[in-house]
Amino acid sequence: MTKFQVTILGCGSAMPTTLHNPASQLVDVNEKLFMIDCGEGTQLQMRKYKTRISKLHSIFISHLHGDHVFGLPGLLATLSLLGRTSNLNIYAHKEMDLFLDPFIKYFGNQFSYKINLIPLDPHSHQLIFENNSIRVFSFPLKHRINTNGFLFEEKESPRHIKREMIDFYNIPFRQIKDIKQGADFITENGNLIKNEILTTPSVPPRKYAYCSDTAYFPEIIPYIQNANVLYHEATFAEAEGIRAQETFHSTARQAAEIAKAANVKKLIIGHFSSRYNELDELLNEGQTVFPNTALAFEGMNINIESQ
Repeated sequence: MTKFQVTILGCGSAMPTTLHNPASQLVDVNEKLFMIDCGEGTQLQMRKYKTRISKLHSIFISHLHGDHVFGLPGLLATLSLLGRTSNLNIYAHKEMDLFLDPFIKYFGNQFSYKINLIPLDPHSHQLIFENNSIRVFSFPLKHRINTNGFLFEEKESPRHIKREMIDFYNIPFRQIKDIKQGADFITENGNLIKNEILTTPSVPPRKYAYCSDTAYFPEIIPYIQNANVLYHEATFAEAEGIRAQETFHSTARQAAEIAKAANVKKLIIGHFSSRYNELDELLNEGQTVFPNTALAFEGMNINIESQ
């Protein structure tokens, strides 16, 4: 089975603390690294957790608040120092130009590679990346500025053809690929053999959904439905519900309600406010609504598994 793993590099919120780094994650799909958000210190976290910076394929930025982008300039410079030559695509809102252009103009002539900024649509659900293994979708969240969530969805693998059926019906090798893709088979005598007899279903495609930062926003549920793992911000406990509403963030209970309604398999909560030295209150609130809730932590590796 193709590798599909998420590494948490940072799960804190805007105020820096010694407990948590600002937001950043790596999604490893078949040995290609996709970064989600790039808070301050992200490249140091990559070294700390022994992830290979040279494998970085592209970067997805949910929104242009500092705790999600302040690590970008340093990381981009390091990639050049390491001799990167392949283009780097950064998926972000169009205002990213205002942040990166001065940096690129000053340092960019020294870069060994080209940076491509690909704008996100903050208002609609869209496919933004696709290769042989995976599709990446963006969708709108509800925050103080334009913010998008991301869904990493494995492509469906072909059905498994039964070896004994190949022998029994004397199926030519040239037709096996079509049968794996769902085609029926017609014997030399003209009999139709249905695909369901010849094959077994493939493992269901795996999905990982990322939602940070956002107020409670049930409108996202269709986009993350049945995800194997959902990462959803839980900046506050219910006792700070008014503060969450004012700042367009979510409580742990609200994140769990989204997970339950979307029928996800596992919920990881993060983006913790600096006011919390202990996170048991947030975990308990989440697990009360959605038992399979876990706390994010720096260095956490999440294997996205079919369940």
